[in-house]
Amino acid sequence: MNVLVIYTHPNHQSLSYAFLKQVLEGSKKNNNIADIQLLDLYKEQFDPLLVFDETKRRRDMHKDPALDKYRQQLLWADHIVFIYPIWWGRPPAMLLGYIDQMFAAGFAYRDTGGHLPGGLLQGKSVVCISSMKGPTFYPLLWLNNAHKVLMRRALFSYVGIKKVKFFEFGNMESPKGQHQKKLGRVHRYMQHVTTG
Repeated sequence: MNVLVIYTHPNHQSLSYAFLKQVLEGSKKNNNIADIQLLDLYKEQFDPLLVFDETKRRRDMHKDPALDKYRQQLLWADHIVFIYPIWWGRPPAMLLGYIDQMFAAGFAYRDTGGHLPGGLLQGKSVVCISSMKGPTFYPLLWLNNAHKVLMRRALFSYVGIKKVKFFEFGNMESPKGQHQKKLGRVHRYMQHVTTG
C-alpha cells in the first residue's frame, strides 16, 4: 500500500503537526504500507490561486504541466491522509485551493452526460484528520455536519472514492482536550490501516 500524506498547516509547532508525526510514526510500524510520501502544502509553497483567461482554460486544468507532479502523487497513492485544522467550519483555503486544482475534470472525474460523473479515482481510500477549537459536536449540531458533507459527498464520492474515515477532534485549545489520547488514536489507526 502506498500512502500519500497531505499536510496543511503553516506552523510546525501546531497540534496538526503533532498529528502528522503520529501518522508518520504509526505508518512505520504498519507492514501493509510499502511507501509513504509527504506533501506539506505550505512548505511546498503550493499556489492555491486559480487563474483562468483566454490562454489558460479551466477545462484544460487536468493537463497543466505545473501540476503534473501532484497528479502523479494522487495516482500513485492507495491511501490518502489529509491533516488540517477546521477554520470557520471548513478546511483552510490552502487545502481548498489544492482540491480545486487537483480534483479536476479529465483527471479525477469525467462528465457522463447524466446527473452523476464517472469517478476516476476509484479504489483509493481516504482519512481526514482535523482539529478545531470548538466542541466536537459543534459541526454536527450547529453546521449540519457541513465539513463531512463537503469532504465525503461533494468531493470524494464525486471522484469515486467511497472509503472515507474522519477523525474530527474538538476542544483542542482546551487543557481538557485529551490531546495525548487523540494523538494515540491516530497513531494506532495508521499502525493498522489497510485499503481492504
